[in-house]
Amino acid sequence: MSDVTHLLDNPSWASLTGAHAALAIGTGRARRYPADISPISAIADYDDPAAWADLAELVGPGRSAFFPGPADLAERLPDGWTISMSIPGIQMVSTQALVSAPEPEAVRLGADDVDDMLDLVARTEPGPFERRTVELGTYLGIRREGKLVAMAGERLHPPGHTEISAVCTDAAHRGQGLAGRLIRAVAHAIRERGDVPMLHTGASNTTAIRLYEYLGFEVRWRPTFTVVVAPPA
Repeated sequence: MSDVTHLLDNPSWASLTGAHAALAIGTGRARRYPADISPISAIADYDDPAAWADLAELVGPGRSAFFPGPADLAERLPDGWTISMSIPGIQMVSTQALVSAPEPEAVRLGADDVDDMLDLVARTEPGPFERRTVELGTYLGIRREGKLVAMAGERLHPPGHTEISAVCTDAAHRGQGLAGRLIRAVAHAIRERGDVPMLHTGASNTTAIRLYEYLGFEVRWRPTFTVVVAPPA
């Protein structure tokens, strides 16, 4: 298995111990983001009892952790651990077919835009997005008459790759190609610094998957988005 393949099979660990190490909480073989940045956690090795022990100490007895993990994670949990949620997912990586380009209508979003970003997320439900998620990378948005109607940005940063995340469009503005334009713009900036764009979505989100395939992404891995619960005290 190549190093790149290994990194993308555990993207949250690669990000929390790499580009986002300064944001990470935890030591040993378990890490997590601050709760107001992201609910994502990570362990170094799903088959290492020591890593699970570190995660249990990190989250606390009976508390939960969320991450994209292997499809057979339920078979690899140590005694005492349980799963409270498991959603089949898709990991996609860009190919040469992706035509990335800046988007003239897009504006960079920052701390002053967080309330508008959270409002758009509440209306569209693209996935976990917290008040400080904007700190994970560049976020671009499109406004119409001052209202934020579409956005996309960066989340996980495994070495050599950057995840495009929080892709969402207000229902009243769908069908105009805004999501595709923002994905291409975010991807352009990712490529400009030498990284490969990638993304995750739910396996049942066929509309999004068709868009990503149309833009030039291909399926690389089928993880599960899993919430695991640590053993009680």
